[in-house]
Amino acid sequence: MNRGLDLNAMQEARDFLVGKIVNTPVLELSSTKIKNFMPNGSDVRMKLELFQHTGSFKSRGALLALNKLSTKQKEIGVVAVSAGNHALAVSWAANCANVHAKVVMLEKSDPIRIQGCRKFGAEVILCSDVGEAFSTMEGIAKSEGRVILQPFDSKEMILGSASCGLEIIEDFPELEVAIVPVGGGGLISGIASAIKQSKPSTIIYGVEPEGADSMYRSFRSQKAVKLETVDTIADSLGSPMAMSYSFGVAQNFVDAIVRVRDEELVSAMKLMRENLNFMVEPACAASLAGLLGPLKEMVGEKAISIIACGSNISYERYQKLV
Repeated sequence: MNRGLDLNAMQEARDFLVGKIVNTPVLELSSTKIKNFMPNGSDVRMKLELFQHTGSFKSRGALLALNKLSTKQKEIGVVAVSAGNHALAVSWAANCANVHAKVVMLEKSDPIRIQGCRKFGAEVILCSDVGEAFSTMEGIAKSEGRVILQPFDSKEMILGSASCGLEIIEDFPELEVAIVPVGGGGLISGIASAIKQSKPSTIIYGVEPEGADSMYRSFRSQKAVKLETVDTIADSLGSPMAMSYSFGVAQNFVDAIVRVRDEELVSAMKLMRENLNFMVEPACAASLAGLLGPLKEMVGEKAISIIACGSNISYERYQKLV
């Protein structure tokens, strides 16, 4: 078991976050508009992290990471790389802590995310591709002495996600199956750590886009894998690699990773809009896509948690996708 991920550490992280983050609600998917789409006999509930500060679960870990910095580190500032949600969370958390942030994003990032980061006072650097973005972040950290706030491969980001997992198990003690989106692995590592150590019988499934399946391949290879290319509409899940720390945590607590096609993500987005009145980005629909796709026949008659992990998408991009 990875150091620092015991229940005491998770509870300490959660206690720190009380009053600073939103204890997001859990929605029972039992209305006549949505029930018939669910697996037979199942009790499905959706954790609504799209209502979190900055619109995603990332704000939890970003606050924890900023809190761990020394006074000198805060004076110098932080840097992060992200397609959007982590950048927004870092920008917001840095603004709360009066710390200067630089965020490296992609030129094709949704404009609403770029504008959001600037609104929180962050300096935004745009790059043409993921490889350039990561190298730019590392160059800034080296030349300026800024602390890198990793999007998923850090104890604080995973503990932030674990606080979400503790809320899920507290609100839904009957839980038997948890289905969690996978990008870099920070969300599933934290949620799985919290749920498995609170209720070991719970089965944890990760859902990853076929075009960004680094964790799926890492589970098969038994080591963290880096992808040559990323090709998915779910940019928030488009990590080009799994990394050793978060992969190791996921290995300990996650039962299996399944993959979904972009078309399945779009179908789940449509279902959430038409039947739940949520206009969401592709990553936000990944849990539902996994539930209604590769996992549907495996989880009938179960108490199931899925998560709307966050949603920051402009109406224009939503229209293009859906």
